[in-house]
This record gives sequence, C-alpha cells and structure tokens, in this order.
Amino acid sequence: VQLQAFGGGLVQAGGFLRLSCAASGRTFSNYDMGWFRQAPGKEREFVAAIDTIGGIADYADSVKGRFTISRDNAKNTVYLQMNSLKPEDTAVYYCAATQPTYRSRWSWGTVYDYWGQGTQVTVSS
Repeated sequence: VQLQAFGGGLVQAGGFLRLSCAASGRTFSNYDMGWFRQAPGKEREFVAAIDTIGGIADYADSVKGRFTISRDNAKNTVYLQMNSLKPEDTAVYYCAATQPTYRSRWSWGTVYDYWGQGTQVTVSS
C-alpha cells in the first residue's frame, strides 16, 4: 500500500493542525494505521494508532487528550487531529500501515510494513 501524508505546517503554540494520510494500492480497511514522529536529533516515536474499523485507538502519553486519530475507510484516509500544540510537538510526522496486530504492538515501528514520506509540523513558541 502506498501512503502519502500531508497537512503539516507552521503553527503557533496552542494552535491546531489536522494531518491526513491517503492510502492507495491495497485494501486500506485491511490495515491497522499508525502515526509516528521524529524530531531533529531524536529517535522516531509512536504517536497514535487505530484499528481497521476505527473502533479502537491508542495514544502516546505525551499526546493523550490533545491528539485524536480517526479514519475514513470509504476515503482510504487516516487523520490525526492535533490540538493544543506545543513546541515539543515539532517533528516530521509519518503515517504507517500494518497487518492487524496486537494493540500492545502498535507502538513498535518494526511491525509496520508501509510508511508514508512524512510531513513537517513546526510549532513556534
């Protein structure tokens, strides 16, 4: 499956952005979807993930209560709504797809088979 993430940009602290990730090539609804991010000089980290039908979602502690992951299988798209943004949210954000797996493994980057190209999010203080 091919993934293309977009929607990043420059926003002030406290602001919001919505990232989108469009999928093509395979049946989108067959995959759990995740969002990861990587800040300069830091390792890639898990942000959020959602199951195939959008019934279960999970979040990193650092974004709980501020970010919401959702998906629209009819549009082959997964979203990441990011509210109350902080400068520490600045990173390149990547979407990824995996065959359905245990929820406990969603934070493992290694379980994901497909990755998008990333979209830059910059939060100014």
